[in-house]
Amino acid sequence: MKAVVTGGAGFIGSHLCDHLIAQGHQVTVLDDLSTGSTDNLTQLASEPGFRFVQGDILDRELVDSLVCEADIVYHLAAAVGVYNIVDNPLRSLRINLHGTENVVEAAVRHRVAYLVASTSEVYGKNDADGLKENDDRIYGAPTKSRWSYAAAKGLDELVAYVHGSESGVPCVITRFFNVVGPRQTGRYGMVVPRFVDQALSGEPITVYGTGTQRRCFGSVYDVVPAMTRLMETPKAYNQAINLGGQEEISIKGLADRVVELTGSKSAITYVDYEQAYGEGYEDMQRRYPDTSLAAGLIGYAPTRDLNDIIDSLVNHRRAADSVPEPV
Repeated sequence: MKAVVTGGAGFIGSHLCDHLIAQGHQVTVLDDLSTGSTDNLTQLASEPGFRFVQGDILDRELVDSLVCEADIVYHLAAAVGVYNIVDNPLRSLRINLHGTENVVEAAVRHRVAYLVASTSEVYGKNDADGLKENDDRIYGAPTKSRWSYAAAKGLDELVAYVHGSESGVPCVITRFFNVVGPRQTGRYGMVVPRFVDQALSGEPITVYGTGTQRRCFGSVYDVVPAMTRLMETPKAYNQAINLGGQEEISIKGLADRVVELTGSKSAITYVDYEQAYGEGYEDMQRRYPDTSLAAGLIGYAPTRDLNDIIDSLVNHRRAADSVPEPV
């Protein structure tokens, strides 16, 4: 098939492109390189079925011209990362709202199946034991930019769902829970690559808040194949589906694990949220996914544990930066 991947130069998007090309599909990437990088796609440059287009999903005509040639669209382009959202709330809203609207409307107009990537952030401060897809969303005040990303992605899901329901065009919504792997950067606040970079350079590992917050981390190598399988599964259409890992750990425990696996001598330090993100920042104490819907639809069962996930990132960093192992 001919696939369009918006945000294909990003972390998850580039792995999706690798997977699609390996399956024999043709792939066109649309990315403005605001957070992605062409370095993530160098391995595909010589592939005859691969094309890269630098452009913005806010460019409606460009989006339409690419989607009209496709059989399937994977929409991953978004303003991502806590730092990015807090520092650029207005542009982030425009990208996440109007950009998604452009992509979905083009897909529906040309009768092209589409996947919209969403996030566990849509659950907000709901810290239930095993978040299910139909669980309530709990947000803070709308004037806190911290929640603008969650609100925008919730509206993205609604746009995707309503268009899919009314048009009959196949649509899948995936909610990612802290997906981690090679090519991911800690530049915008992602915690595992940030900890790994600090550990490998011998810098203090900075834990924001108390470190008692608990999260689950999923491997990009488990999540990406699940995305394509969901698009091949009619029972998944017009549903939001959790994708992530099952091993829960505190952020302090994560820092300890990174120190152990890297052999680093880095100390662990604590930084107040306000110092890290500015006044009024809110966090949630727990976010644990129920992935039974994905398991029932496609047999989703993550095969990489947290050690595998951290090791994959460490090995990638050492290979890229020629960082020697500690003596």
